[in-house]
Amino acid sequence: MGGRYLTLEASIRMSESDAATTVRKPTFWEAVRFWGKLGLVSFGGPTGQIAIMHAELVEKKRWISEDRFLHALNFCMVLPGPEATQLAIYVGWLLHRVWGGIAAGVLFVLPAAVILWALSYVYMSYGEVPMVAAAFYGLQPAVLAIVAAAVLRIGSRALKGRVPWVVAGLAFAGLFVLKVPFYLIIVLAAVVGATGGRLFPRSLGLERESRVAGKGELVLDSPVAPSWGLAVRVVAVCLVVWWVPLLAVGCWQGWEGTLFREGVFFSQAALVTFGGAYAVLPYVAEQAVQHYGWLSTEQMMAGLGLAETTPGPLIMVLQFVGFVGAWQHPGALPPMVAATLGAAVATWATFVPSFLFVFLGAPYIERLRHVRELSAALSCITAAVVGVVLNLAVWFGWHVLVPDGGRVDVYAALMAVVLFIGMQRFRWGVIPVILGSAVCGVLYGLFY
Repeated sequence: MGGRYLTLEASIRMSESDAATTVRKPTFWEAVRFWGKLGLVSFGGPTGQIAIMHAELVEKKRWISEDRFLHALNFCMVLPGPEATQLAIYVGWLLHRVWGGIAAGVLFVLPAAVILWALSYVYMSYGEVPMVAAAFYGLQPAVLAIVAAAVLRIGSRALKGRVPWVVAGLAFAGLFVLKVPFYLIIVLAAVVGATGGRLFPRSLGLERESRVAGKGELVLDSPVAPSWGLAVRVVAVCLVVWWVPLLAVGCWQGWEGTLFREGVFFSQAALVTFGGAYAVLPYVAEQAVQHYGWLSTEQMMAGLGLAETTPGPLIMVLQFVGFVGAWQHPGALPPMVAATLGAAVATWATFVPSFLFVFLGAPYIERLRHVRELSAALSCITAAVVGVVLNLAVWFGWHVLVPDGGRVDVYAALMAVVLFIGMQRFRWGVIPVILGSAVCGVLYGLFY
């Protein structure tokens, strides 16, 4: 969750002896099997997914060096969209170029897409049954506790030095008070970081020395040299793959139909939303709930709870939004058909841009791996994301604890506190917290 906060090298740095171990490049089918397995077991949001990838790719399999992994992760922080998915695509690209990146990205997302589609159907078909409704009501304090825990974890790992603390505070104030757009927050943080990396690196929690490549570096068989020709080809192919299906839906169902409007909306969101799933949710909620009227705030919260219980990227919650929006506004189609297409459109528009960003930027980023100013800029972006996630925690807290602006929901407040303490003090996992909260919601609905 939050996700872009595992970028400080000290947080997952190996010993010198481990770092010096030569990496072993896998075969393509070895990598395919790994990405397929990862897509099925990657619970815990971006935090858990990145940790699993690091443990498997760097420490266990040694397919990629520590420095290479961290550099790829830092780059993915800068991109709009799901950072864990983009990291998988980047590593897949490093190992086996374009087809490796495609295999990694698709297999990372596909299991979650299928599972969430099934859960979305159950929710829309049986969500009004009192017991089912109570279970989804019980998920809301769990979501609040998870977001609050994410704020603390992000802050403890990302805010090293005076400047990152200031950047995080200003990012929160800019979002919560001044309503500054996400992309502007990211740009300003990058400028501060790049300037500070040259003038006062210690205030950013950085060392003055540049990183030097070690024996554990992965060397591509024939390095990809960035060029205008390559960039044009990547952009052209990805734009065709991205937009042809969406335009086909518009021709079929109409340009004002829900399906095409969802395609355009989620395509826009993929371009302007930074900070991972938790950063994109306020923007999506405001537009999908208030502007388009595709779903309610309660349904949005339930969708996040469902996304938390499934493997894969947490941003899969956008697929739920597409499913529910099309189900409730199906046009001439049967609701289930419309909802399935809505889920597919949302997923396509959300994830295809990630392939474009990685394939376009990776050759350049590989050239700049040892530039200190770039590392400093990425460090400040990480700090800004702390403020972004804190803004989300406040947004969620208000809607959970004071539903519809009325009285405080005492049950939700007490459950959120208990779950938060359990996660912080007793290390309760995300899945037990989600499932336990749903069960408690059912029991509460039966007796109260």
